[in-house]
Amino acid sequence: MNRLGTVAVLGLSTVAAWVVAAPSDARGSHTGIVERVWEDGFRLNTGNQTFSVDSWDVYGDNTAQFIRVGDRVTITGEFEGGEFDALTIQVNH
Repeated sequence: MNRLGTVAVLGLSTVAAWVVAAPSDARGSHTGIVERVWEDGFRLNTGNQTFSVDSWDVYGDNTAQFIRVGDRVTITGEFEGGEFDALTIQVNH
């Protein structure tokens, strides 16, 4: 294989690995249990995956006033930069 062919194969391998590593359902709605809370986000466990949620657009730096560990929440938004950017958050008590 020539040098250009090798680079193309390596490039495809990198893209394929990135696509596989991306969280499922990059855009949409998720429901789960809050495992940890910080000022502008929280960690959500859906039962199938666990990921960080950026809640700044909803609560600013006041997430802990609205979300508690153990809360069951439903979020809508999209994955971006390794975390889920929430557009809406519904706490299901």
